[in-house]
Amino acid sequence: MKSPLQNLLDSNRVWSADMVARDPQFFDRLSQQQAPKYLWIGCSDSRVPATQIVDLPPGEIFVQRNVANVVSHTDLNCLSTIQFAVDILKVEHIIVVGHYGCGGVQAVLDDRRMGLVDNWLRHVADVATKHRQLLTSIDLMNLRNARLCELNAMEQVVNVCHTTMVMDAWERGQKLSVHAWCYSLFDGHVNDLGMHVNSREDLMPAYEHALQRLGTIPEFNR
Repeated sequence: MKSPLQNLLDSNRVWSADMVARDPQFFDRLSQQQAPKYLWIGCSDSRVPATQIVDLPPGEIFVQRNVANVVSHTDLNCLSTIQFAVDILKVEHIIVVGHYGCGGVQAVLDDRRMGLVDNWLRHVADVATKHRQLLTSIDLMNLRNARLCELNAMEQVVNVCHTTMVMDAWERGQKLSVHAWCYSLFDGHVNDLGMHVNSREDLMPAYEHALQRLGTIPEFNR
């Protein structure tokens, strides 16, 4: 019986053959051990593939994705991923990546009910409430969406930095940095939000610096 997903299986074989043709040892190396330097915490949106965006091959980025790239202190899935990445893989960088035009962020701005996911998006709504004055000063909805996407990425970086795994890593002198990015679906560019945290002491100065940089309208292709 032919698989209902035969087109995907066929594409897989083509991709595999192409990789071997370009690099005969690729899968031998890949199967031995993963040693990524980066943990990517991003949105589940199908238009935001981590390795493709930064043009890296499989094996270079450890990935955790959920709706609206949230880092919740009660989400054992995300926390386990961070723990494995930091303690076992020894990643050097954790990057929280939002994306402009995020549907979850827009649902929060519209105060729109979507079902069970509304409970998850309360985390983003809390970010919106915290920065209400800044957001309401922006008239155009697409720019307000962009700003909340940026603020959400920054606030999730704060949450990452407050996890016991990251704090413990810094305490023992492990090399680890946490960063906030926002990706544009409109031109494929990544916007570095200027928040780079290398230690417990760096967190608030980096956060305040990144907030100050948000004094202008978001720069992305509208």
